[in-house]
Amino acid sequence: MRNPMFVVLLRFSTNKAAAAQHMDGHNAWIQQGLDDGVFLLVGSIAPGLGGAVLAHNATASDLEVRVKADPFVAEDVVTAEIIEIAPGRADERLAFLLP
Repeated sequence: MRNPMFVVLLRFSTNKAAAAQHMDGHNAWIQQGLDDGVFLLVGSIAPGLGGAVLAHNATASDLEVRVKADPFVAEDVVTAEIIEIAPGRADERLAFLLP
């Protein structure tokens, strides 16, 4: 069985104005995901629509729990969409993502 990968889209929501209030917690959440080896890449959705995370080394249910723990998600600063990808082929630089 192949290891799934995920794209997490964090699009600004109705409470976008509270982003600054929860930024430290959100940044700590990002750092924890990187430290845990779950997040591979984190960045912004241009032009200023929110953020995106490329994730692996987690089950779909574990990632859902992790995403719900993001203060931005918990405080409705963003809404989260998790897209699961079943890797089939990759550039040799990303071969570690394949089974």
